[in-house]
Amino acid sequence: MSDKGYVHPDVLVSTDWVAEHLGHTKDIRLVESNEDVLLYSTGHIPNAVHIDWVADLNDAIRRDYLNEEQFAALMEKHGISNDTTVVFYGDKNNWWACYAFWVFKLFGHADCRVMDGGRTKWVAEARELTKDVPSFPKGIYHPAARADYKIRAFRDQVLDHVNAGQPLVDVRSPQEYSGELLHMPGSPQEGALRGGHIKGAASVPWSRAVAEDATFKTADELRAIYEGEKGLSPDKSVIAYCRIGERSSHTWFVLTYLLGYPTVRNYDGSWTEWGNLVGVPIENPSKSK
Repeated sequence: MSDKGYVHPDVLVSTDWVAEHLGHTKDIRLVESNEDVLLYSTGHIPNAVHIDWVADLNDAIRRDYLNEEQFAALMEKHGISNDTTVVFYGDKNNWWACYAFWVFKLFGHADCRVMDGGRTKWVAEARELTKDVPSFPKGIYHPAARADYKIRAFRDQVLDHVNAGQPLVDVRSPQEYSGELLHMPGSPQEGALRGGHIKGAASVPWSRAVAEDATFKTADELRAIYEGEKGLSPDKSVIAYCRIGERSSHTWFVLTYLLGYPTVRNYDGSWTEWGNLVGVPIENPSKSK
């Protein structure tokens, strides 16, 4: 990787690095995770496995993630052990790859990385894709207790955070932030009874962290956005949120690993929870005009 000034540059690998390590299937596992769950079947990087953010990472009944035993079973199925280096990539500027990365970190997986540029850059460079689904020997996995309170925020913690005047980042579109929309533009407007944003939250749409070639912007460019424009600083505890916690996991990744913020939590309940709660502090510019 070229030097972009990141605090933790080793968490990113280049497309060149991935191409050079395609045969290292014993100690490296490529994981593709996309918004479009059918995209993997149209062609993927050789030896990459597919992890579906809906079917694989979420509990089928509760609004929550897998438990430790289920996560271990998923890892072993894909030939992943505790010491495996897992490299994530996907569509939409690695939006869902960062979401999968965050879930893996909830379970304490040590060596997680992201392929800078994701599918977009790999395809733009005319690199090899295959429809062959790989199979690997079963892994041996011993998960740590899920780290819910270290990198994940729950509604009561968010309310305490707001009341303490601590910084929040709303990474949704400007229309969602203003209360004009309840969901991304072009999507069904559902999932919350109220629009707007959490009181005091700064608006930084998640995709602002990405350059035109789908790679992450330099550390200086990122600091100009988050610190120069919005006044964030690494000495503060920061909570990021969106609609269901996926877009905000991308911003969590940027702040935690690229800028080195030590205390960043992702509020995965996000707007579908906050916009349905009774009596919580909401700001809605679209209603106050």
